[in-house]
Amino acid sequence: MDLKEIQNLIKFVSNSGVAEVKLETGDIKITIRTTLEGNTPDITYVQQAPIQQALPQAASAPQATPATPIAAAPVADETSKYITIKSPIIGTFYRKPSPDKPVFVEVGASIAKGDVLCVIEAMKLFNEIESEISGKIVKILVDDMSPVEFDQPLFLVDPS
Repeated sequence: MDLKEIQNLIKFVSNSGVAEVKLETGDIKITIRTTLEGNTPDITYVQQAPIQQALPQAASAPQATPATPIAAAPVADETSKYITIKSPIIGTFYRKPSPDKPVFVEVGASIAKGDVLCVIEAMKLFNEIESEISGKIVKILVDDMSPVEFDQPLFLVDPS
């Protein structure tokens, strides 16, 4: 199993919502555990082969998770004329007030100050996130029912 396969496995487990995955192939054993909030995974990598082979791969495997924010940086430069609406709390992002209701906003929708954009569930409380600006939704940066962190970008808004 090479580093690229391990990185893909880490990304898959992080996005799937699974709490723990154990993989054993030949002389390699990998355990990936994620927290309930979907934070960075805890990775255990064991190879029954010589230590010199296992250490470089194990040391570089956790670096797979920070690759996403680095890739997102150039996008922010291209869209510098837009205002980013960020999450004020940690929780689970929902685009709808309930499963049978329509989404709060779509890409291209005009919003006004005070309009509800989404709901973030934190500790079984559903917090409505209201817009602090008026404008037009350019991009929704988070998938429905995804965990979000404090200050994580949620929406790009064109204020003009």
